Amino acid sequence: MENINLKINGLDVSAPAGSTILEAAHLAGIRIPTLCYLKEINEIGACRMCVVEVKGARNLVAACVHPINEGMEVYTNTPKLIESRKKTLQLLLSNHDKKCLSCVRSGNCELQQLCHEYGVEDEDFYEGGMNHYELDDSAAHMIRDNNKCILCRRCVAVCEKTQGIGVIGPNNRGFATMIGSAFEMGLGETSCVSCGQCIAVCPTGALYEKDYTGRIIEAIADPEKYVVVQTAPSVRAGLGEEFGYPMGTDVEGKMAAALRRMGFDKVFDTDWAADLTIMEEATELLDRIKNGGVLPMITSCSPGWIKYCEHYFPDMTENLSTCKSPQQMFGAMLKTYFAEKEGIDPKKIVSVSVMPCTAKKFEIGRDDQSAAGVPDVDIAITTRELARLIKRCGIEFTKLPEEEFDNPMGESTGAGVIFGATGGVMEAALRTAVETLTGEELANLEFTDVRGTQGIKEASYNVAGMDVKVAVASGLGNARELLNKVKAGEADYHFIEIMGCPGGCVNGGGQPQVSGDVRNFTDVRGIRAGVLYRNDEAKAIRKSHENPEIKKLYEEYLGAPGSHRAHETLHTSYVKRTVNK
Repeated sequence: MENINLKINGLDVSAPAGSTILEAAHLAGIRIPTLCYLKEINEIGACRMCVVEVKGARNLVAACVHPINEGMEVYTNTPKLIESRKKTLQLLLSNHDKKCLSCVRSGNCELQQLCHEYGVEDEDFYEGGMNHYELDDSAAHMIRDNNKCILCRRCVAVCEKTQGIGVIGPNNRGFATMIGSAFEMGLGETSCVSCGQCIAVCPTGALYEKDYTGRIIEAIADPEKYVVVQTAPSVRAGLGEEFGYPMGTDVEGKMAAALRRMGFDKVFDTDWAADLTIMEEATELLDRIKNGGVLPMITSCSPGWIKYCEHYFPDMTENLSTCKSPQQMFGAMLKTYFAEKEGIDPKKIVSVSVMPCTAKKFEIGRDDQSAAGVPDVDIAITTRELARLIKRCGIEFTKLPEEEFDNPMGESTGAGVIFGATGGVMEAALRTAVETLTGEELANLEFTDVRGTQGIKEASYNVAGMDVKVAVASGLGNARELLNKVKAGEADYHFIEIMGCPGGCVNGGGQPQVSGDVRNFTDVRGIRAGVLYRNDEAKAIRKSHENPEIKKLYEEYLGAPGSHRAHETLHTSYVKRTVNK
């Protein structure tokens, strides 16, 4: 690609043709501040924080959308620019609830950080009108506080463009503009699927998950309760970021140690249940292929995707695997199998999950998720909530030793851990399904065609003389594109994996929040997924059907994959919903 030569702050810079000033400056090691910009998602130049001076231009230009050209001379830090950005921040604060000390984003707020950098005081504009809004807590997973919204529209863009849902947008005009849903509906009244991607991109504390850490502290303090925690694969790939570790650091051992020091009675790994999910899911797939069941079969691990399917593709709910998600399978086994082995009343067990996903908060309240007559999972918290809980409990995370999970529900395989990356469920299922169909051991366990962070992936594998066609989609906008092709007869598959969040669970709505400066120029999904694949490679056992604890579970309790008892405890049902935007 042809390069363009220009000067930025007197420095000779060369950048690919088609680049913006913002991108060219980044290549030169110069940071231009942004608030509204998200690469390829929200390129609207609205916040005016990224304005720069261009020689010959009459006005300041927005670096995030202004293209470079040969010989251009750009200035990014003149007194005029600094004053302009400071004034923008002052105006934003003039209509902003400045309760920073109690804000969930304090210390990790992009607005707060820029105000600190530019020396903006919260009383620069203390006179005049301010808008006041009631909190919207109608959704199962999150709270909207428009008193802290800066109208950057990142949430609107990711909901519409990335997820293809569009249940939020700007209402009213001028000073009265606010982000909300149509007809002033609460978010919980809409077809929101609880994916939390809006929270992930919000630069302030205007959007945040409902925090249930207090309930956990109360449960642990109750001597009548037996409190058990499970942690999803992706949590170990993101949690370290909350404690200063570089992105891509695996903190599995320290996480287990921290949870144990909080006082949980047992610390287990959801990866164990991921292996169990594969046993049931692969069996279900093979049964559908052999006996003329509904195809393509589509994975059911992602609750955001499940609710999306129920709302937007209700005619395809029969295609969904009936398997519960690993979170719910774990809870079901905890309150049946484990409770029986340990002689504990399921009603006294408090089942806690730590997930990278805000939709898990909705999932635990779904119907048909109570194998023991009580909810499979009682409390679901995000990776961010776990970090806050660790800090609140005074645990010095970085100083902790590496510890292992408890057994018998803590032993997992490499197939279980890659569930957190897009394509991971598919690859794990193929490892088991192929060996089951052929009766032969796989020479190569890596199904690289379904790996990677691209939105849609397709592959075909010849297994026992049959071509098994598969597809993977992550991000609900990509899911819609793929399923529309299936419905139109333009694509034919046996098995489809869909994850609600782009890149899979490693990029879930409950993972550590990443600023726009990092998100726009860093492969966050790929770096976090790398943790899981390295974990997989290091495992002695890498196929779900070879997990000795899973084998023992079937021998002692379930009988066989797909058995009557397995269906009673590990499978669920779905509902057809309407669309309400």
